[in-house]
Amino acid sequence: MRVTGLVTALRSEAACVSPGRVPFNQPASLNDQTLLWLSGMGAQSARAAAQGLQQHGVTALVSFGVAGALSDQLKPGDLVLPDAIHSGELLPVDCAWRDRLQRQLPASITVFNGLLADSHVPLTDEKAKRGLAQTSGAHAVDMESAAVAQVAKAANIPFIAVRAIIDPVYFSPPQALLTAVNPDGSVKPLHLTALLLKRSVRLGTLLQMGAGMREARKTLSQVIEMVGTGLASQGN
Repeated sequence: MRVTGLVTALRSEAACVSPGRVPFNQPASLNDQTLLWLSGMGAQSARAAAQGLQQHGVTALVSFGVAGALSDQLKPGDLVLPDAIHSGELLPVDCAWRDRLQRQLPASITVFNGLLADSHVPLTDEKAKRGLAQTSGAHAVDMESAAVAQVAKAANIPFIAVRAIIDPVYFSPPQALLTAVNPDGSVKPLHLTALLLKRSVRLGTLLQMGAGMREARKTLSQVIEMVGTGLASQGN
């Protein structure tokens, strides 16, 4: 039996796959053919999740969640189904599987292919984003897909990334806000209130981030609704 393993960094991403509360940093069985692992942010967490899923018998891996735009062409809610992951080396995506998935999506979802770049740290300004775009040739960036792709490559199992844009190239979450976020992306309310009172973070910034997340989650939820949690048939 083919079993797909999905890695999500954020609780808000996992909620697009499963309506119930997903346990943190352990496998959640969605059905006989799908396991979901809510890993927390960053490459180390995503790698551990992908390895854990592999040990639980998955036969394919998916990096599922949000990404930041590196191009003016991409806006919140657009979907990135990359050809490969740029992380010093080019990490392969099962393009046959990716293409089958893409063909099943409605025309209302704007899809971009090309490269998805890896970053070891959150990019908190436009200059950093445009610099990475220039050096990598990528349209978008995240912090987890490369790690999941590396595990899939080592295990010789199919891999795809499914990433919805949360912020445009000209907008990024401020560095100060990162201290008010838990590893699973949930907010520390008291810490966030303190940042707002000190004006280290502006309310308008939070509203823009919330709007971007809503658009990204709408797209991710549509993908699951149309294709299923196993994201249709796996690779070859």
